[in-house]
Amino acid sequence: MTARHLAGLTGATFALAASFLVAPMGGAPTASAAPCPDVEVVFARGTFAPQGLGGIGQEFVDAVRAKVGAKSVGVYAVVYPASTNFPTAVDGIRDAANHIEGMAATCPNTKIVLGGYSQGAAVAGFVTANAVPGGVDPADVPKPMPASVADHVAAVALLGTPDTRFMDMIGQPPVTVGPLYAGKTIQLCAPGDPICSDGDDGSAHTSYTRIGLTDEAAAFVASKV
Repeated sequence: MTARHLAGLTGATFALAASFLVAPMGGAPTASAAPCPDVEVVFARGTFAPQGLGGIGQEFVDAVRAKVGAKSVGVYAVVYPASTNFPTAVDGIRDAANHIEGMAATCPNTKIVLGGYSQGAAVAGFVTANAVPGGVDPADVPKPMPASVADHVAAVALLGTPDTRFMDMIGQPPVTVGPLYAGKTIQLCAPGDPICSDGDDGSAHTSYTRIGLTDEAAAFVASKV
């Protein structure tokens, strides 16, 4: 995502995007449990959630902790505005990649889990990219992570990822999980969610915990770590 590509966002489209990309509140920033935990969850919250994990992110982390038994779980909340000023999503891509690369270097035995919800799922998805999307100026976005980093990422969990239709609507390239991460990625979309499908139920976008999808994503993660 770049400022150049988002400059054409119209008032009507901006309002539509803002009305849907609203995250449940909650989830204060959580520090890693240990310098080198067994598992490190790097999670990007959805739009308008306060800095931290967001409500759905916290529910996901809680579910992961419950499913991995005695393994220690550290948490890193991706730092970015998570606002409807969508160009700033690039800040999240850069921050998440920097943290993952740092963890891979300093804690090589830690299993890293990358996750995100809504706009945060787009951020996390772009973090896995092995190349800059077509039409995007490489000078405007972070370089893809080194291929060797993928060996340290055990799982990727994306909840309510904006689909190609939605990304087209805001003039952005589609969110495509990189080939080194695709086989260890779960993407979940609530039935009727207009952000990740052609549904028209706005309330579905905040239903991920209620209908068990955060738990499903956590079970997938637990099977990989």
